[in-house]
Amino acid sequence: MPDRTTTRGRWIPYAGLLVLFWGVWGAFSSTPTSLYDYPNEMVYILWAFTMLIPAYFAMRGQKLDRRPIAAVYGLVVGLTGAGGQLVLFKALTIGPAYLIFPLISISPAITVLMAVVILRERIRMLATIGVVAALASIVLFSISSGSGDAAAGPWLVLALIVMVAWGVQAYYMKKAANVGVNDATTFAWMTISGLLLVPVAWLMMGEFPSDAPWQAPALTLGIQLLNAVGALFLVMALSRGKATIVAPVTNALAPVLTIVLSLIVYQTMPSVYGFIGIVLAIGGSTLMVYADESAVAAPTAQGTSGNAASHPDRS
Repeated sequence: MPDRTTTRGRWIPYAGLLVLFWGVWGAFSSTPTSLYDYPNEMVYILWAFTMLIPAYFAMRGQKLDRRPIAAVYGLVVGLTGAGGQLVLFKALTIGPAYLIFPLISISPAITVLMAVVILRERIRMLATIGVVAALASIVLFSISSGSGDAAAGPWLVLALIVMVAWGVQAYYMKKAANVGVNDATTFAWMTISGLLLVPVAWLMMGEFPSDAPWQAPALTLGIQLLNAVGALFLVMALSRGKATIVAPVTNALAPVLTIVLSLIVYQTMPSVYGFIGIVLAIGGSTLMVYADESAVAAPTAQGTSGNAASHPDRS
């Protein structure tokens, strides 16, 4: 009889690596810009190319879904994700990472609201509490931005744009999974979409930073590789564990690590409003993800063994 404890724990190392990679990436993502005045558009361009590395490993042994519906959902997922990255890199040059990442982490609120409005799904009590906490955190971030954390203005608006983009992305990830699109195909389209926006980033940049020291692109590549590989670890964790456990854990812990590292490295502390906003954002995000994934998992547990086997881990 197989050791079920060992099987169940196979996702833990990948989830741990995901939290480590994304937590460190979040804390240091703006470093090339702050140290070397490296354009955030160039940061995006280098990130887009680092996605090719995990995409190669994600596609090994997997077949690309060539159906038109897979391409449509893949492009929507990829463009909203990549577009969010492009805006995020700009936001990190003008705002604090310890406030931006908790705010972005409440993107499940957008996914939940889209499911309620478009699919007429009933919202679960945990998700309702999570949405309320998320909305309260946005108000508190708005207050905190005027009380010493950062100047009120563009960074908050940009972070909200990223939150919406990634909430829409998650919604269409679920739609893709529901029609049988595998994770490798979705990841491949995410990579392709990121590269498609490279010319947009180049035009926004205006002029190639030829006078930048070599340390700027080197540091950018290293930091953004953490981002890209972290995405692969997410796919690997979800393919080995239950989404009801993996998603809430990673959704909460990665921003926490970013916050801790940012506060330590930059020697700053959030205001009282900012601290409460951080707690509400991460707590609300966790509740929404857990409620949503539990709703997906429940029918699987009650259904036939064949349906359970075919249910996609990544949603």
